[in-house]
Amino acid sequence: MFAVEVRDHIMIAHSLPRPVFGPAQGMHGATFVVDAAFFTKDLDEDGLAVDIGLATQTLSEVLKPLNYQNLDELEIFKGRVTTTEVLSKHIFDRLAEAVSEKKLGPGSDRICRLRVLLHESHAARGWYEADL
Repeated sequence: MFAVEVRDHIMIAHSLPRPVFGPAQGMHGATFVVDAAFFTKDLDEDGLAVDIGLATQTLSEVLKPLNYQNLDELEIFKGRVTTTEVLSKHIFDRLAEAVSEKKLGPGSDRICRLRVLLHESHAARGWYEADL
């Protein structure tokens, strides 16, 4: 299996209003480093799994509506607790849509798996990964 992984980041505000989250129940900011991996079983005639430029651009476009936002105020997260895992799945779903819309160019058809990994800090991260 081949993969191309690209990285970006988002700066958000949110609260996690459940007792299990302790002090994070209150409003706080977070900067997530976001890694997106695009997996293929083969390479194209140019030796590429995925166009890294289009992968970078697509990740940036997917993250843009979240960056510098209070996630508690966004309709897409209404009634949801925006944990790292929930955010990973949301970003995964948007990237999967981009793949199906062929936004990663001719190589879109070869992408068979995605992984979206969010680094909460230098010591903790979470992700969502699945076949397409």
